Amino acid sequence: MKLGVENRKEVIALVVLGVIAAITMTSMFWPSATPPAPVPPPSASTNATKTSIRRTASGKIIKTSEPRLDPTLDLDLLRQSEQIKYAGNARNIFVAGSAPVVIAGHNGTTDKRPVFTQPVVQPPPPINLKFFGFANKPGEPKKVFLSQGEDIFVAVEGDIVNRRYRVLHISPAAVDIEDVLNNNRQSIPLTQG
Repeated sequence: MKLGVENRKEVIALVVLGVIAAITMTSMFWPSATPPAPVPPPSASTNATKTSIRRTASGKIIKTSEPRLDPTLDLDLLRQSEQIKYAGNARNIFVAGSAPVVIAGHNGTTDKRPVFTQPVVQPPPPINLKFFGFANKPGEPKKVFLSQGEDIFVAVEGDIVNRRYRVLHISPAAVDIEDVLNNNRQSIPLTQG
């Protein structure tokens, strides 16, 4: 029966590493005899943000402030933020195109009043299908023939043509079509020729 002691150097190195690992584990998990150092009470310098100097990518030196790590509520900073009044320029940020306009008053003073302009709404693009006929057989739904350039489409009410246009209603003189991308409805009359 062999115990693996043929190579003495490997066995000695393994024992030394095992002893070092045991000492390290014991020191990590065993409580130390010395108590931890007491934490100093927070002072005014630790409550404030720290300012430091750093260099930007262009080489310019600027002052930066690091946020404080103390989670206590700083009432002085809270009071300072309560004193701030919003002094905007009377522009309505929810309406596109609104900007304050300076209007000269009758006595030479300027009056800032917001002028709200209605945003320009682009009309939806026209539906460029042409209705050139329909077919109806007894017992079958009415079919319509539509063309767009060289392409010809055959559809019934409710079908989507060219992955964009829905056929809403078919009548003998016109067909009602909806552009599903732009939510635009248009009635296309029957074309001759």
